[in-house]
Amino acid sequence: MSHMNRAAALFIGFLLTASGVWAQSTSPNALLVLAKQDSILDIVDPVSLKVLARLPAGPDPHEVVASPDGRTAYISNYGFGAYHTLTVVDLAARKVLPIVDLGPLRGPHGLAFAGGKVWFTAEAAKAIGSYDPRTGKVDWIMGTGQNRTHMIYVFPDLNRIITSNVSSATVSILEKTSNHARMGPPQGDWNQTVVPVGRGSEGFDVSRDGRQIWVANAQDGTVSIIDLASEKVAETLAANVKGANRLKFTPDGKLVFISSLSSPYLAVFDAATRREVKKVKIGHGAAGIEMQPDGSRAYVACSPDGYVAVIDLHSLEVVGRIEAGRGPDGLAWVGH
Repeated sequence: MSHMNRAAALFIGFLLTASGVWAQSTSPNALLVLAKQDSILDIVDPVSLKVLARLPAGPDPHEVVASPDGRTAYISNYGFGAYHTLTVVDLAARKVLPIVDLGPLRGPHGLAFAGGKVWFTAEAAKAIGSYDPRTGKVDWIMGTGQNRTHMIYVFPDLNRIITSNVSSATVSILEKTSNHARMGPPQGDWNQTVVPVGRGSEGFDVSRDGRQIWVANAQDGTVSIIDLASEKVAETLAANVKGANRLKFTPDGKLVFISSLSSPYLAVFDAATRREVKKVKIGHGAAGIEMQPDGSRAYVACSPDGYVAVIDLHSLEVVGRIEAGRGPDGLAWVGH
């Protein structure tokens, strides 16, 4: 073998070895982190906790959601109504795709992906809607008539949608009428039940059995528990979570995490006893919460500190940090 051929063979061997090491050191899953003040999306390896890529996220990015196949992410460009776009990211190619222009549906914020569609709140329009990636069109809009319709949860059967309405201190329960329940998403007629809760109702989650909605009320520091059968508040917890931003159930449904922008602690409640079981010190305040689907970890965006805290769901201790840029907030999981 000539000197040149030997050198070329060694170089190719090096590349193959490096590729193998890279493949072994990365996870098929990923954590998506929005750094609001930097207007970037971080794609993070949840094993190494290293940022694999940083991409433009559009103006004032607040929430992010990934398609179930892990190929695409959608980011809401909020601006308290100044913006009306969703930034779209090809996660495989790690590039930004053409934006989705929502037109008069200004102030998109909360996001969900269900039934092959992206569901979003449009805060300044006091409405929610769905975007179909296959047709590239917004195919459904419904008004809530509530102030700051902020976060959204879509049931898997697509017959019920929940929103929190921050300034109205309410939760909207939107239900497809029985004579339209079998129609494809999101066609048909819908009814809205508006449930009064506490002041500053923003972060919420639905219990794993689908029977309750837990709502964190930032101004009151309380948690409203709504019984979905009666569509009324069944109990109000004196949770002492002033400044609450997000509330999430653990994957097994046993614990509830509540972040606060004005507290250095993450509050952890037992869902059955409805009592606080621990305060986890994580920084100087926190926003977004994302649960790893296998029930091993939670990720909490510590916005004032510029990192995401990694919490072991068994020990309830901080086990790592992800350096995420300025003002981390919205989080999403890619994979299983």
